[in-house]
Amino acid sequence: MESIKNIFRIGRGPSSSHTMAPRRAAMMFAEKHPQAPKFRVSLYGSLAATGTGHMTDVAILDILSPIAPTEIRWNPKIFLPEHPNGMTFEVVNEHDEVADSWTVFSTGGGALSCDENKEVYDMNTMHDILAWCDRTGRAFWEYVEICEGADIWDYLKEVWATMQDAIHRGLANEGVLPGGLGVRRKACDYLTRAQGYSGSLKNRGHIYAYALACSEENAAGGIIVTAPTCGSCGVLPSALYHLKKSREFPESRLIRAIATAGLFGNVVKRNASISGAEVGCQGEVGVACAMAAAATCQVFGGTIFQIEYAAEMGLEHHLGLTCDPVCGLVQIPCIERNAFAATRAFDANTYAMFTDGHHRVDFDKAVRVMRETGKDLPSLYKETSEGGLAKRYND
Repeated sequence: MESIKNIFRIGRGPSSSHTMAPRRAAMMFAEKHPQAPKFRVSLYGSLAATGTGHMTDVAILDILSPIAPTEIRWNPKIFLPEHPNGMTFEVVNEHDEVADSWTVFSTGGGALSCDENKEVYDMNTMHDILAWCDRTGRAFWEYVEICEGADIWDYLKEVWATMQDAIHRGLANEGVLPGGLGVRRKACDYLTRAQGYSGSLKNRGHIYAYALACSEENAAGGIIVTAPTCGSCGVLPSALYHLKKSREFPESRLIRAIATAGLFGNVVKRNASISGAEVGCQGEVGVACAMAAAATCQVFGGTIFQIEYAAEMGLEHHLGLTCDPVCGLVQIPCIERNAFAATRAFDANTYAMFTDGHHRVDFDKAVRVMRETGKDLPSLYKETSEGGLAKRYND
């Protein structure tokens, strides 16, 4: 597996696959053709279907249009065989002839198919990693440190700081989110209302508020951390921020939990997908819930078996979740899903901590089922905004 740095990418929302990755691709093509007379970019499949709402064209034009006139072509009905998120960059000369062409795919979480990522981990399944931890007495985060090197902690400190900044901004900002749906920011209101409760209701209200804050910042194009995607960026940060505020766990313990969360996300990315266009929202919010459940369980002192069980439940109980953003915006139902998944991660932790950690369906099996379910889902339920809530919203 590659570095967990690719699970936790720092950048602007609202979409890792539809905004961050196309922007990166445009930068690569611009570096190769700094004197191009004209650019033409063709977007395919899911990338074209919801690209306007995800600001795909804006991300590309910000890079290419200062160099030369740029034309964007939208092809939502054409799905290239390699991946639903395809894009072709072309240099066009004065005779409207193609001088150079490059086709690349946004594969989820801000990654591109052309990325040459070094293999960092020698094990690719949670079964093998769990067995190694059990045999050596090591924790999941220690396996991350052994494979990544000690400098991973500096990167994860930056990740954690960026996550917290996003929550702080989201709690301070109010008003209507861009995009035309008229969705108001709710994080500040939820935080205020949570103060009027006590016990579990207060805790749940705080988790909702933190998740909404981060997800609303993403929807507004703010700087966030993919965990594992932009659309699911509020789940893990809200869970850990709540633990910081309510239990006063030390920063080092929370950052080690982020490492463990990244390891579980990495296993899914390697063996299935974290792309909503490929497997639906189960690969985004479902994986984010699994990551947050693992992190939370570790912070609370769960064994490696309980941590794995918590993560498995977080993923299993999101199986089949469709990706059907209304108007192609990362707002409805995406923002609410982050809040619900964050509390579900705590539920998975609680359930796992009542057990000895042994169970029938392991994490790797849930990952395989998620991959198979994603393949079976019709394309209209995979980030095309042609089915589900996106279709029925205006009925």
